[in-house]
Amino acid sequence: MADRNAPNCHLRLEWVYGYRGHQCRNNLYYTAAKEIVYFVAGVGVVYSPREHRQKFYLGHQDDIISLALHPERVLVATGQVGKEPYICVWDSYTVQTVSILKDVHTHGIACLAFDLDGQRLVSVGLDSKNTICVWDWRKGKMLSMAPGHTDRIFDISWDLYQPNKLVSCGVKHIKFWSLCGNSLTPKRGVFGKTGDLQTILCLACARDEVTHSGALNGDIYVWKGINLIRTIQGAHAWFITKCIYIYFPIGLSVRSVCWRGDHILVGTQDSEIFEIVVHERNKPFLIMQGHCEGELWALAVHPTKPLAMTGSDDRSVRIWSLIDHALIARCNMEEPIRCAAVSTDGIHLALGMKDGSFTVLRVRDMTEVVHIKDRKEAIHELKYSPDGTFLAVGSNDNSVDIYGVVQRYKKVGECAGSVSFITHMDWSSDSKYLQTNDGSGKRLFYKMPSGKEVTNKEELKGVQWASWTCVYGLEVNGIWPKYSDINDINSVDVNFNGQVLVTADDYGIVKLFRYPCLRKGAKFKKYLGHSAHVTNVRWSHDHQWVVSIGGADHSVFQWKFIPERKLKDALHIAPQESLVDSNSDESDSDQSDVPELDSEIEQETQITYRRQVYKEDLPQLKEQCKEKRRSAASKRRARAPGNSIRLHFVHGYRGYDCRSNLFYTQTGEIVYHVAAVGVVYNRQQNTQRFYLGHDDDILCLAIHPLKDYVATGQVGRDSSIHIWDIETIKPLSVLKGYHQYGVCAVDFSADGKRLASVGIDDNHTIVLWDWKKGEKLSAVRGSKDKIFVVKINPYMPDKLITAGIKHMKFWRRAGGGLIGRKGCIGAMGRTDTMMCAVYGWTEEMSFSGTSTGDVCIWRDLFLVKTVKAHDGPVFSMHALEKGFVTGGKDGVVALWDDTFERCLKTYAIKRAALAPGSKGLLLEDNPSIRAISLGHGHILVGTKNGEILEVDKSGPITLLVQGHMEGEVWGLATHPHVPICATVSDDKTLRIWDLSPSHCMLAVRKLKKGGRCCCFSPDGKALAVGLNDGSFLMVNADTLEDLVSFHHRKDVISEIRFSPGAGKYLAVASCDSFVDIYNVMSSKRVGICKGASSYITHMDWDIRGKLLQVNTGAKEQLFFEAPRGKRQTIPSLEVEKIGWASWTSVLGSCCEGIWPIIGEVTDVTASCLTSDSKVLATGDDFGFVKLFRFPAKGKFGKFKRYVAHSTHVTNVRWTHEDSLLVTVGGADTSLMLWTYEMGGHRESRQCDSEESDLDSEEDGGYDSDVTRENEINYTIKALSTNIRPMFGIKPHLQQKEPSLDERQGVVRPPVSRALPQPEKLQTNNVGKKKRPIEDLVLELVFGYRGKDCRNNVHYLNDGADIIYHTASVGILYNVATGSQSFYQEHNDDILCLTVNQHPKFTNLVATGQVGDSADMSATAPSIHVWDAMNKQTLSVLRCYHSKGVCSVSFSATGKLLLSVGLDPEHTITIWKWQEGAKIASRAGHNQRIFVAEFRPDSDTQFVSVGVKHVRFWTLAGRALLSKKGLLSSIEDARMQTMLAVAFGANNLTFTGTISGDVCVWKDHVLVRIVAKAHNGPVFTMYTTLRDGLIVTGGKERPSKEGGAVKLWDQELKRCRAFRLETGQMTDCVRSVCRGKGKILVGTRNAEIIEVGEKNAACNILINGHMDGPVWGLATHPSRDFFLSAAEDGTVRLWDIAEKKMLNKVSLGHAARTVSYSPEGDMVAIGMKNGEFIILLVTSLKIWGKKRDRRSAIQDIRFSPDSRYLAVGTSENAVDFYDLTLGPTLNRVSYCKDIPSFVIQMDFSADSRFLQVSTGSYKRQVYEVPLGKQLMDQTVIDRITWATWTSILGDEVVGIWSRHAEKADVNCACVSHSGISLVTGDDFGMVKLFDFPCPEKFAKHKRYLGHSAHLTNIRFTSGDKYVVSAGGDDCSLFIWKCVHMPH
Repeated sequence: MADRNAPNCHLRLEWVYGYRGHQCRNNLYYTAAKEIVYFVAGVGVVYSPREHRQKFYLGHQDDIISLALHPERVLVATGQVGKEPYICVWDSYTVQTVSILKDVHTHGIACLAFDLDGQRLVSVGLDSKNTICVWDWRKGKMLSMAPGHTDRIFDISWDLYQPNKLVSCGVKHIKFWSLCGNSLTPKRGVFGKTGDLQTILCLACARDEVTHSGALNGDIYVWKGINLIRTIQGAHAWFITKCIYIYFPIGLSVRSVCWRGDHILVGTQDSEIFEIVVHERNKPFLIMQGHCEGELWALAVHPTKPLAMTGSDDRSVRIWSLIDHALIARCNMEEPIRCAAVSTDGIHLALGMKDGSFTVLRVRDMTEVVHIKDRKEAIHELKYSPDGTFLAVGSNDNSVDIYGVVQRYKKVGECAGSVSFITHMDWSSDSKYLQTNDGSGKRLFYKMPSGKEVTNKEELKGVQWASWTCVYGLEVNGIWPKYSDINDINSVDVNFNGQVLVTADDYGIVKLFRYPCLRKGAKFKKYLGHSAHVTNVRWSHDHQWVVSIGGADHSVFQWKFIPERKLKDALHIAPQESLVDSNSDESDSDQSDVPELDSEIEQETQITYRRQVYKEDLPQLKEQCKEKRRSAASKRRARAPGNSIRLHFVHGYRGYDCRSNLFYTQTGEIVYHVAAVGVVYNRQQNTQRFYLGHDDDILCLAIHPLKDYVATGQVGRDSSIHIWDIETIKPLSVLKGYHQYGVCAVDFSADGKRLASVGIDDNHTIVLWDWKKGEKLSAVRGSKDKIFVVKINPYMPDKLITAGIKHMKFWRRAGGGLIGRKGCIGAMGRTDTMMCAVYGWTEEMSFSGTSTGDVCIWRDLFLVKTVKAHDGPVFSMHALEKGFVTGGKDGVVALWDDTFERCLKTYAIKRAALAPGSKGLLLEDNPSIRAISLGHGHILVGTKNGEILEVDKSGPITLLVQGHMEGEVWGLATHPHVPICATVSDDKTLRIWDLSPSHCMLAVRKLKKGGRCCCFSPDGKALAVGLNDGSFLMVNADTLEDLVSFHHRKDVISEIRFSPGAGKYLAVASCDSFVDIYNVMSSKRVGICKGASSYITHMDWDIRGKLLQVNTGAKEQLFFEAPRGKRQTIPSLEVEKIGWASWTSVLGSCCEGIWPIIGEVTDVTASCLTSDSKVLATGDDFGFVKLFRFPAKGKFGKFKRYVAHSTHVTNVRWTHEDSLLVTVGGADTSLMLWTYEMGGHRESRQCDSEESDLDSEEDGGYDSDVTRENEINYTIKALSTNIRPMFGIKPHLQQKEPSLDERQGVVRPPVSRALPQPEKLQTNNVGKKKRPIEDLVLELVFGYRGKDCRNNVHYLNDGADIIYHTASVGILYNVATGSQSFYQEHNDDILCLTVNQHPKFTNLVATGQVGDSADMSATAPSIHVWDAMNKQTLSVLRCYHSKGVCSVSFSATGKLLLSVGLDPEHTITIWKWQEGAKIASRAGHNQRIFVAEFRPDSDTQFVSVGVKHVRFWTLAGRALLSKKGLLSSIEDARMQTMLAVAFGANNLTFTGTISGDVCVWKDHVLVRIVAKAHNGPVFTMYTTLRDGLIVTGGKERPSKEGGAVKLWDQELKRCRAFRLETGQMTDCVRSVCRGKGKILVGTRNAEIIEVGEKNAACNILINGHMDGPVWGLATHPSRDFFLSAAEDGTVRLWDIAEKKMLNKVSLGHAARTVSYSPEGDMVAIGMKNGEFIILLVTSLKIWGKKRDRRSAIQDIRFSPDSRYLAVGTSENAVDFYDLTLGPTLNRVSYCKDIPSFVIQMDFSADSRFLQVSTGSYKRQVYEVPLGKQLMDQTVIDRITWATWTSILGDEVVGIWSRHAEKADVNCACVSHSGISLVTGDDFGMVKLFDFPCPEKFAKHKRYLGHSAHLTNIRFTSGDKYVVSAGGDDCSLFIWKCVHMPH
């Protein structure tokens, strides 16, 4: 059986010929050591030109396509292709991996670049979005990612002169990126008119924001900022790939350049590397070359010299020297070459071509001997015969031709037996036979030279083959995998001397096998390096080397062969690290030499931890059952019971499939786990405390080195690890997100900072964590087979070991990955299954226990020796200061010295040694030991049978804890009058437990079969047990001796019950759906109950012992009469009236409410009623124990639920006096005792129950403001559509009418003698030089977003400044001067604002904005953190909250930021804002969350409030844990909609509700309600940090005692109210803040008011329109005043110089438009209802009013001569009124034929004409006052207009943008100078154009700030300012005009 194991020899990569120049760029660099680094195929190469030596980096498992060099020039980053590609950062000196970056990109990594100081690395993926990622590469942590571009990106570079800036370029784009926080924000380069939009191939950044880039057409483009400033034409005739300008003397395609001093390195597409010395440009020195384009197939080795010949599709044949590692000859042929052979004397080289010809060359000088073409298809194989007389040529024509060498290659024979193309050929040593392989998998033999096929196998018996390159044949069967028939092996070559063969396959792998290898699936060693397929492989003539060639990678690999005898010396050389093992995949069937897997281990590997449904799925399942809920919700559901239970004691320990899960704590308690409970057991007091944070089976447990914290890992879909404090039993951190299905091993590092864990997913993923931060440091796939243990090296926390089935691996951390090496066993044999492992006394020593009972001793990764330690597997080991302790299946504990030289002492676990204080009995001697721990002078032992024992050093053994063994526990019965219970399980035992405080197992009896049920007789003397084989027995309850037994059924006995009273009858139910009734006295069967259609699940007797109630698996509830068993039908009303002796039924109307909403998925398995019939306890398949009120009528009753069991709770029983509830959990084998607590004496303990599944559907209350805020739909500006209902063709798409001249064909001379064209616009400042406006600067904003945002006004600088927001600007307002400054970096509406209160971060503000989907692109929602004084952005956090961010809050230290999203899950996220790192995120609530705030003294606790929602959250590591607010302690309290939150000392929380009450919470329990703190909703609350006083703001009508703002004491007991003197009907306060002696209030009506605390005086600081849109806008003809009119029914007068509102007129109706008369003495106002009013400015008296129309007035204008008033309406009309006729305002005329509603109107300067723009995108001109339309275009062209506000007309076509499909330009205004034009559009942009702008898509400047929809815009007099009015934001922006200097 010699060929069973892999060969003992080895290959080492020695040289690679080639360089990847195709499809890659910038992949060639000088390192610091003057070496050259590049890559080829999947290998990174470091080449030293001085020593002519190569080193290889083999950490990739697929093609490398990108490379970057660290600025210090030692480290290299390489990226590969593949489904899950990764980036390796490695050291070019040692070629070892430093860091692995993974789990982000898909498809491949196209570009890489380090930043200036080498801390960060940027990578670009090959996925469809070309994702860009920035990494902290040392930590392996991604800092930021963003979609790069829709098309390929070719290059990316850091700007080396500005931090945090990058540039990327690619197909038709260049983008300039800035990195801030976690967000990468791009700006596209503007090509403008300087150059064509081009594909940019490469970049180089210079100082002062200058960037050079190389374009596809050979030009170099130079950029300044984001604008193209110049191009350098034709720098290269071809295209450029790196920006260094050198004229190149040779016509080659350059792919890579690198400078170093005066040397330049150049890589070309032809796979050559040149070095150029700058001074002697014309002599490039060729360093490296290889084959280029096309595939490489031909390979031959010289028969006597160390030469290899290769030929490729690039038509070249090359001869390589294997000693000098150099190309020594090259010759180009006419055709692509496919195969090669050298004659036996080494003189001739034959080459087979793709076209069917072959050529023979002389090797000496490469001259042609012959060229013969006999075939049409490619020649794939040719070989000279050993005697040199013949050449056999095999072609794809299915035949082999034989040529005579001496006869000048005359054809002498032909072999034609194949039906497919020829793939391989070999000659026999005597040149008489030829064997061939073909494409159909056939092996044929021919007689030579005739070519006759040999069919008689006898003839071939003794044939010796000269070479063996065939892939088929008995001797090479083993190279094929066992169960596959694919032909993916391309080449074989046998080394007969070394008895070893080498193969090449399609997966880029070169393998070594023993030769011969007869049986399929032989063992091998494998070597990676080539990409895709290796086409050919050959031994050199003296078998020193193996040469392999790669098809697509064009490369030639030369491997050094290290035979067995040399291997011994090489042992100290560690094997090459790689991510893929160099050893073969194990194959099972040939492990003849492997001992059988131990039965226990085998059992364990077969356990599945998968669940049909995980607890994580519950919320989704509930959502799916929504419909059912609705119907149920309408009915009033019964309340949950007042009483509760608390976990008191658990019998059981999980030993059957877990190891090393039992430890002593600091204080000498014992910590272990069972089911879903972490147990801390005090052995002195015999009491337990419980960690109940898990919700499914715990599978592993590790203790912190200080023994005060514990880590436990559980089963789950996304399973979690909890680290918790033993003292307080509180979770410190929860780790999740990386393990599927479950966590099977955990270990702390020696410093306690790190934690390693292993999952039970298919790859057994290993993760290394920084557990306090909750961060994953590194992860890797562990092994296909189960891993049992992971251990972190105590001396080097970056190293770890894992052990498992046939697995022992040594890992070291590299960035985000781990690099593993298998343990080296050397000649000792093969890896055994390892069950446990520990580290020894130095960092390189480790020890593992095997399944055969040996202990293996390892140094580094080499096995030093093995010691026999136990009989059977070694399950547990523990390292001591001076030695080790081991435990095994043989039930022996052994103490060893520190080298495992001798065993110091053994302890056998035997019944005889049990000490008297034991809490139970040992079931058997020598139980299998699964866990050992030492401490406090004792050895703690955990056994497979679920026992925990304490072994004294002197020998006595105390049993502390025990439970059932493996198998499900179903049977449970409590004694009728003493506190004991009985259980029976599938482990074939019946056990009696003491429920009194001694908590021990009193008796146990082994049964012949497992059992499922048991029952005490009413007098407690007998115990009946039903077994799984259909028999049952009755035993004496004290002695457990048999009384009687029966065997009448074949199926499991599922339930057994004595009748009440005397216990005369015994009912026995079985799974074959019968109930047998026995007479106990006579021991005879007296009746059989038939009629059940399925197995019986539950039975109950009535009090008289006459009636039996039965539940079946088909959910039937049946009744039978005893003793005969006659079936009865009883109506459900009667069932309730019958007195039942017990109630364990789960069916019927009394129990309807116990079935959950998701009843299809889960079953209620058990129930039990208290003796007072008030509370029903149930157990279900989810592991929940629930309490309901009884009877639980109506669906989905409310309950309290408790989690401790893992999956199925199989049975629940109350004890005889209801003091305890006893539950058993099927597969978790545990028995749990719960104490029953009456509702009365409830300590204010943390309630560990959860409220019911269904959130109460009672209404949370109603308020119009709350509803508006809840239902508002925030969309991003980019998606806004037009605000006016326009129709028709947009102006820039309309066909232009030809002018009169054009129609008549008149060509005007360039200088016309006709009159000059008049001015388009009457200019008011004639005489002055006209100066165009260069820029607009935001000066003032009137407005505040209080309508739908809250808590967004704050004091800064001790009340000197105020910060607030409107639209997309943050505003800093100076109270003293009234001046404003702005933060304008948001690109969309701000929704929330908060100020950092920590003194370290003064004046820091965080604002959150609206966004689109959460795809991390520029339109994704984001949070900006910025300095309010200098407006610097400190961090931008792109978030996963789609739609927008609605609340932000800083933590106590100011370092964390909490945000809440508007996405459907209302996600809550916590950020470290300075790093831009997301720490934790979780779905918050299914309805709107309004506010979430950190407790002012905490970085981990916060509270969220929303629609019928209040939750108390804790941040543990990276996990968010939460508790719902509990209302139950206050009668009839119901969950209302909560709107605001504030905090008090001692964990008090106050929440303001929609009804005006304030709820006061202690921890998470409601303790009191402050009724009617306000009359309306409490919208805002503010906690003052310095004195703890609380300010509340609500919605109230002002009254004597009440006020909308109140100041309260710390407990919210006393208050003082403040009235806001705003004159409104109701005050609605949306934001409050308290400074020194002042309270700042923001209201729904957009006012910001300062209230004095002492005198209650109100000072209104800021006014704004409260509802929009603000349609009307008019500027005063001569002063810096303007008027605005809005939907809120007010017209307001504003003074720009004084920065305030001067006056406001309430009209009672929504106003639409407003206009000044030319002198400024009158104002006309148009209303939405069709009325208009004229006011006198001085007195604000009404001069006249009129309503001639029903629909809204859209524009109103005075004529320049003040005579006429034009009124344009939505009724497609303009009315003229003559003002000289007085205030009666009679209409004199109107314009007809207007096609749609009027938008804007302008008078001509002479008041004779009026231009009207309309809703159908048509502009028309009418005569005044006749209203007749003017049609003559030439007249229209000569009109001079008094004003221009039209958005239509040829003069302004340029203002319409390309992107206006759905959105419009809404307003425009030409400056008084007549040369500038501003517009406002639906995207919220203000744009500045030159006037006129008749060219389409005119150039402009844009100004952002408004929300969507600008409604109006005007210049003030003298063009000093522009005023713009907002639609959505109800705000007025005043922009200062910056004029060009003269």
